[in-house]
Amino acid sequence: MASNERCYSSEESDSADAVLNYIGHILMKEGLENGTCMFPDATLQAAEKSFYDVLGEKYPSSINQTPSFCNCHGCKNNVTANNAGESSSVCDLCQQKSCYVLAPPVEYTYQSISSSSMQWFSPPSNFFSTVGDSQSFLPCKDAAKETWGLLPQGNHMNLLVEKGKKDQSASRLMELKKHHQQHQIECEPRRKNKHLAVYNEVPDEPSEMFDRVLLFNNEADESAVYNPEASQIGLGKGSNCEPTRRRKRVNKKDFVDLRTLLMHCAEAAGNNDLKGANEVLLQIRLHASPFGDGSQRLAHCFANALEARLAGTGSELYAALSAKKMSSIHMLKAYRLFASACPFMKISYFFTAQMIMDLAEKSNRLHIIHFGILCGFQWPALIQRLSERPGGPPALRITGIDIPQPGFRPASMMEETGQRLANYCERFNVPFEYNAIVQKWETIQVDDLKINKDEVTVVNCLYRFRCLLDETVVVSSPRDTVLNLIKRINPDVFFHGIVNGAYNAPIFTSRFREALYFFSAVFDMFDANASREDKERIVFEQEIYGKEVLNVIACEGEKRVERPETYRQWQVRNMRAGLRQLPLNQEIVMKVKDHVKLCYNKDFLVDEDSQWLVQGWKGRILSALSCWKVA
Repeated sequence: MASNERCYSSEESDSADAVLNYIGHILMKEGLENGTCMFPDATLQAAEKSFYDVLGEKYPSSINQTPSFCNCHGCKNNVTANNAGESSSVCDLCQQKSCYVLAPPVEYTYQSISSSSMQWFSPPSNFFSTVGDSQSFLPCKDAAKETWGLLPQGNHMNLLVEKGKKDQSASRLMELKKHHQQHQIECEPRRKNKHLAVYNEVPDEPSEMFDRVLLFNNEADESAVYNPEASQIGLGKGSNCEPTRRRKRVNKKDFVDLRTLLMHCAEAAGNNDLKGANEVLLQIRLHASPFGDGSQRLAHCFANALEARLAGTGSELYAALSAKKMSSIHMLKAYRLFASACPFMKISYFFTAQMIMDLAEKSNRLHIIHFGILCGFQWPALIQRLSERPGGPPALRITGIDIPQPGFRPASMMEETGQRLANYCERFNVPFEYNAIVQKWETIQVDDLKINKDEVTVVNCLYRFRCLLDETVVVSSPRDTVLNLIKRINPDVFFHGIVNGAYNAPIFTSRFREALYFFSAVFDMFDANASREDKERIVFEQEIYGKEVLNVIACEGEKRVERPETYRQWQVRNMRAGLRQLPLNQEIVMKVKDHVKLCYNKDFLVDEDSQWLVQGWKGRILSALSCWKVA
């Protein structure tokens, strides 16, 4: 009996290995041509033979032809590659027009999967195809089901027969076949109606939401900054643009200085005192919360980053968070929250739009080169204003530049952005051309940008230069490389917006201290101007700011990409690259200041310093904006 059990277990294990190898080949094997199956016969025969051996039946002799598989679940037959490729696609024995064969794979790159730790993943939707009258494609989910239908079901792919009970096994297998036949009948109409999936550049989006947030509207707070008269007429009756007011804070019974605890934990981590750092981290966890006040949310965010640093998993966690894509809708909601809580982004958009309108007042062609375009939320309002220009709008050309996104479609967001902007231009009758460049910024050449001398050229980069590496990491600094590229472009104006942070020091404790000061102001600003119950605020703080804090604290070397500098440091760097600073337009500056006084908290700061338009909260400068030309 024990010998039989060991034999049964051995056969079960061999069969499971064969099944795993078979599925792995289905998902990973390349080079399939003309619908023929290129899998090794030995692997398939090993899987089939194990079933025949258990049932006590003789395994038929192999056919010296490359097999394809019939999708008719009641049929055990193999169809030769030549027969499977025929237009009729009829199985000779079961007479059903439902034979699916594997199609040549699309050129995608997959990560290798080890045999010891195989994980399921979803192949592209056109990885499997049907052959027949419809020539339609089988979705990957259904294809996986069909392939799985050829295999035994059960926990860990155990055999569905019991030792010594062949009659019960045969009965069970017949029930399984009937179930698969029924599944085939139910799915057949749906499969016949399948068509080649075409990627829609922009998925269905609530255009009203985009218009309300991004376009100029006399009655909407989200777009009030684009109204040149808004700061002077008070936005009119019924406007939602009202000065925000600080809520009354609830007194705490037990006050805990979380920032001091965070500094103690960082100092212990910097001295490699893991025990002391973890003890302080436990105290922080007792009082930190993602749903509390500003200091509690800040402590929660920094505690997560410190925990990752102590565990040595910062780079892996940051890579996983970076691979998580945010849809355009979620990005819009995040922007709407940020714009309603603070004026920094809206001021930058209004400032650049007004400067461009003045610069291209008499030009027939306008070319905007946008480094870090992402979703392109900056441009719909400008497109609307260009359409209202006396004499008609100029021909607008936008070159969107950004780094590749993770996944099978690294340029998907850039394509969506281009299509969305094209829709706005069509709506407002603005001639439009869009070019997307998806690569590292420092690898771009001037010829890639297709510069024309007869057009007004504008280079725009708002708050994204901080993610370029500097000379402390690589000898040839990507920051200087991109600035030299802008110099060769020789634009009519270069808009440079920066995050005014000093947390780029190589020493961890110094970097931690500066990051704590900076983000303390940011979280306090949100706490004063956004509801604590707002779900979008929680997502924004923990997923956007939380990811930045994680990178600053838990990553080192080239993995640490959040490297902001102060506006004075950028001023020196830009001048060293051969750029000269332009004076700010005082009329625009006054409109911006009046708007902030009218519509935002009195603790917001908007001022000028060294020809930079600086913006901050409670006296701390958080961002700055300036204009440049080639010297």
